[in-house]
Amino acid sequence: MRKADRLFQIIQILRRTNRPVTAAAIAEEIEVSRRSVYRDIADLIGQGVPIVGEAGFGYLLDPTYDMPPLMLTPDEIEAIVLGVQWVAGRGDKALSAAARDVVSKIAAVIPERLRPYIAEPSVEAKPGTITPTHTVDTNELRHAIREDRKLRLRYRSDTGEETERIVWPVILGYSEATCLIVAWCELRQDFRHFRTDRMLKIEVLEASNGLRKGDLRRRWERWREEQPSRSDH
Repeated sequence: MRKADRLFQIIQILRRTNRPVTAAAIAEEIEVSRRSVYRDIADLIGQGVPIVGEAGFGYLLDPTYDMPPLMLTPDEIEAIVLGVQWVAGRGDKALSAAARDVVSKIAAVIPERLRPYIAEPSVEAKPGTITPTHTVDTNELRHAIREDRKLRLRYRSDTGEETERIVWPVILGYSEATCLIVAWCELRQDFRHFRTDRMLKIEVLEASNGLRKGDLRRRWERWREEQPSRSDH
């Protein structure tokens, strides 16, 4: 690995966390000695990169530090391409188009030497389209999630029972052949999973969930940690 690439990778490692990262952890990830990491950290600091910390404690990068986001490595490009392939084959129409647009935008701005990693990547998602069957517009579901809006949902359970719920959607999840939303259900007073192919009708309400931005997701993450196997509809 060239030194310039190594320095860039160290910055990336520090950017992805708000906790100190030890030289040993950095060395293990980029497969160099700790002595090399110490020298590289000193070089970065000498170049004005705002890194604080010391050997034995760990290093932190100032969160306000800005670096051009499209200084991508080949591995990062191929990770994006792989994700785009998966979404294009399994997402809804709007997300599939958006995924292809992302690759076009990246290809237009990265250096010429990196474009082969997009045109001929060494990775590939399983070919074919496995788009989940939706009975509702998933664009509306994503809108409700982004805007913290409540949903009125007419839903058919796996036993055929139909109910109407008011839910607070958290996230839209995709698997190989199904798509579902995770939401706080006012009827059950708990988090529930609702498959999009069992939704008979949805209405995005004007009412918000009344929480601060991000609070609902944090509550769901705590719930998931406490009850990892629970997914009752």
